[in-house]
Amino acid sequence: MPIGASEDPLGAFNFFVEVQPWLSGAFRECSGLGSETETAEYKASGPGGQFVIQKVPGNMKWSNINLKRGITSSMDAWKWRKEVEEGKVDSARSNGSIIMYNQTGAEVARWNFTRGWPSKISGPSMNANGTEIGIEELEIVHEGLIRDH
Repeated sequence: MPIGASEDPLGAFNFFVEVQPWLSGAFRECSGLGSETETAEYKASGPGGQFVIQKVPGNMKWSNINLKRGITSSMDAWKWRKEVEEGKVDSARSNGSIIMYNQTGAEVARWNFTRGWPSKISGPSMNANGTEIGIEELEIVHEGLIRDH
């Protein structure tokens, strides 16, 4: 894209989640698509005895992916979590993708994560006085995240 040209930002409302062979589907919310490098301060004596403080990179870490969706009869996320609860973390580890689409249904962005597994799942909060949809939540930990395009 030429310098100075602008592009419309992508809408964050049309996305899909795939974690084979465990689950695939539409979700209401997705957060945690990011990484962070911890920093350490390195202090040294510079010219004339002045302190020099340099920030150096430390450990790389990836945010946990948090997903929310309306609860249905599907047990896919619960079965995946059950693997971890039974101590089968190695068999639960899976690669997955969060795929964003534009208004015409064309794929416009993809985040691929590696060796993810569900560290937390929770069912809906219920209230007999309400009319809200029940929401289940899934938290996925992983060992790397790459934005493909």
